[in-house]
Amino acid sequence: MAAPAAPRARRLRCLLLPLLGLVAAGAAGDCGCSASRGGGDGREAAARRYSAAGGGRGQMVAIPGGAFTMGTDEPEIQQDGEWPARRVHVNSFYMDQYEVSNEEFERFVNSTGYVTEAEKFGDSFVFEGMLSEEVKADIHQAVAAAPWWLPVKGANWRHPEGPDSSISNRMDHPVLHVSWNDAVAFCTWAGKRLPTEAEWEYSCRGGLENRLFPWGNKLQPRGEHYANIWQGVFPTNNTAEDGYKGTAPVTAFPPNGYGLYNIVGNAWEWTSDWWAVHHSTDEVHNPKGPSSGTDRVKKGGSYMCHKSHCYRYRCAARSQNTPDSSASNLGFRCAADAS
Repeated sequence: MAAPAAPRARRLRCLLLPLLGLVAAGAAGDCGCSASRGGGDGREAAARRYSAAGGGRGQMVAIPGGAFTMGTDEPEIQQDGEWPARRVHVNSFYMDQYEVSNEEFERFVNSTGYVTEAEKFGDSFVFEGMLSEEVKADIHQAVAAAPWWLPVKGANWRHPEGPDSSISNRMDHPVLHVSWNDAVAFCTWAGKRLPTEAEWEYSCRGGLENRLFPWGNKLQPRGEHYANIWQGVFPTNNTAEDGYKGTAPVTAFPPNGYGLYNIVGNAWEWTSDWWAVHHSTDEVHNPKGPSSGTDRVKKGGSYMCHKSHCYRYRCAARSQNTPDSSASNLGFRCAADAS
């Protein structure tokens, strides 16, 4: 059954308004402008029916508890709520060493029969530069403020660029087109959970304090690439100097101080927190974000991020989408309690 027109209009509106807000504020645009489909409908609770059959701590890293400076007093994108800097304590926990790959997600789907929200809705948003001419010829709809995002029928985690694409040669790349609800379902099945935003940012910093990136303040130490982001002129020319025009294997590039790979760039990563842009400067322990909201926080940026357009591959950077949103640059990794 085709999705009704109202949700489509609502999703396009949710995609368009944040972009217009960024333009009005003079910011650099939003490379994470995944389509937002509307409010949640209890899918998080429904996801709990998936057992911990996938369990274990395989390929997870033990993150030691401690205190760190979350956020920044020098925000690059103020309306994203990157500021103020505040002191945050987190308990010890585990974090996936890698983003969840297509291979891992396929194992989950084969075990449970899970159907992602992109598959249920029948479409997802794909970056125009990744699409074949045949697919683009059948699309007659786009978002004026972000014409590089196109709604593609049949785009989902198995077919990231639409029906004529495949993940057969990308099984070690991050799974894409997964909504927050899909990520929760996977983590629950695996006996894990999504990280809080504080846990994610603490992990991203890799033991460093007040640094832009997981490895320090210089984007390319010794002239080397440490993350999969956009090189060239966005959105028309990606020179792929880092070796990749789209996603990279989850094992690519050097790990940070905690041994985590691709914690920035490659694919956006969902966190468990509801989105808010106002934060107290009070010192806090194990914050979990607001008790309710409409959007969930995502962190890390993606292969589409460039400083001139989306300077969100910094540890303090953040963005948001509705829990049922999906796109060709949006994935996740899981966390788990230490005890």
